[in-house]
Amino acid sequence: MPKGILGKKIGMTQVFDETGVAIPVTVIEAGPCPVVQQKTEQTDGYTALQLGFGETNERRVTKPLKGHFARAGVKPVRWVREIRCAPEELKEVGSVVTADIFKPGDAVDVTGLSKGKGFAGVIKRWKFNRGPMSHGSMYHRRTGSLGATDPARVFKNRKMPGRMGHERVTAQNLKVIKVDPEQNLILVRGAVPGVNGSLVIIKESVKA
Repeated sequence: MPKGILGKKIGMTQVFDETGVAIPVTVIEAGPCPVVQQKTEQTDGYTALQLGFGETNERRVTKPLKGHFARAGVKPVRWVREIRCAPEELKEVGSVVTADIFKPGDAVDVTGLSKGKGFAGVIKRWKFNRGPMSHGSMYHRRTGSLGATDPARVFKNRKMPGRMGHERVTAQNLKVIKVDPEQNLILVRGAVPGVNGSLVIIKESVKA
């Protein structure tokens, strides 16, 4: 099972390798993540670690969550997420997962909530081709035919205008360029989903 950690997307920059080639990287503040709960085969039917991340105002934490954190002996955190793991990889409740679980050269999958782009037409949302723009065609950026007339309905999964973005997206097989455990930073090559400051989940890549 892949190992993982929670983090916050800081933004993009570039670093230079030993040959002077510029590498575009995303800076992620990864951890420290306290272990809030263990999920085991005996109690839950699967094995996972429930990790917490991010500072929060305790007044904004609900009473059930306050009891949950108090039982684990950890300080209330902003985000709580589960990461599946093998039984032998379970950690003690109250222990801390830090950025040094990864090292340069590792391949990771980064999951986040993509940027929301609002209501979009089929050209922007699905890359449809537009119609002719001249000679009075009167048909420029619309959807087009929605299917056969005989069924008298629109089939499911038809690509149409609608809300674009704000979906759970995973960027797979990204290379870890640098790890700074002292500042809790991980630099991964390329872009990752989400706006700056949003939560991301970093896992060991299953495609590596």
